[in-house]
Amino acid sequence: MILPRSFYERGAEPVAKDLIGRILCVDGPSGVVRARIVETEAYVGIQDLACHASKGRTARNDVMFGPPGHVYVYLVYGMHHMLNLVTAPEGEPEAVLIRALEPLVPEPGIPLRGPGVLCRSLGITRTENGSDLCGTGRIRVENGTPVPPEDIVATPRIGVDYAGEWKDAPLRFCLRGNRHVSGRKPP
Repeated sequence: MILPRSFYERGAEPVAKDLIGRILCVDGPSGVVRARIVETEAYVGIQDLACHASKGRTARNDVMFGPPGHVYVYLVYGMHHMLNLVTAPEGEPEAVLIRALEPLVPEPGIPLRGPGVLCRSLGITRTENGSDLCGTGRIRVENGTPVPPEDIVATPRIGVDYAGEWKDAPLRFCLRGNRHVSGRKPP
């Protein structure tokens, strides 16, 4: 079952935790790729100096200010696409970055660890920006198996050293002990 819009209306932090164990589905030329979400990062609005919305609304981040349950894809360093899910009521710019996935059907040559790598592997680009996760778009999230809270580890986000006090906020969520988690492995 595809997650309903109400799932995404709760804000980035609770949604980021609750996405662990859910199934990301992406339609591709060879069929649907289904993978378990094992690592996320929450970006919690204009007060969060690591969030794109911290400097106000722009053409780049406009989707974040829109309704929840939509895809926000941006390009970083001119070469890496990043998949985010909009996660707060309209007008409240919050989103969750998908950092790593565990393939449900092991497929050699399809790396899904690291946000830029997984987008490249799944063919996710800015053309997906603004698409509806709850509709008939090529990206959606299904229920999956809930993960007990004690199996989710919170750590600081990766690559946000510029964000002042926000750089140490424990807003990265990982499935404890999962080998597909990217970056620093949590305890």
